Amino acid sequence: MRQLLAKAGLAALMVVSGLVAPLASASAADNGLRVEVQWRGDDRGGPRHYDRGPDRRAGCAPWHAEDKAARMGLRRARVVDMNRRVVVVAGFDRRGRDRVVFANERGCPVIRR
Repeated sequence: MRQLLAKAGLAALMVVSGLVAPLASASAADNGLRVEVQWRGDDRGGPRHYDRGPDRRAGCAPWHAEDKAARMGLRRARVVDMNRRVVVVAGFDRRGRDRVVFANERGCPVIRR
């Protein structure tokens, strides 16, 4: 009888440990780390069009060309001509009147001085 009770106790212990072990590992998997996905509401995945401000793909803005010419040393820089290809800024430098020609692209790259 004593051997039967020992085997029954061992079987009960195995059943209880079999039920408790998966529960302990499942609770250990939840360590407080959460992954959240935020949807921006734009199909391109970038910021919305009203978050961007002015269109950055546009050509060289006249105020940007004037600022860039002033940083290059041109005083009283003013846009004197602008078309679809170039923006011409005229002003004065150390030798007198001068002009700078910028490409009408983003960033206003200098074509000639």
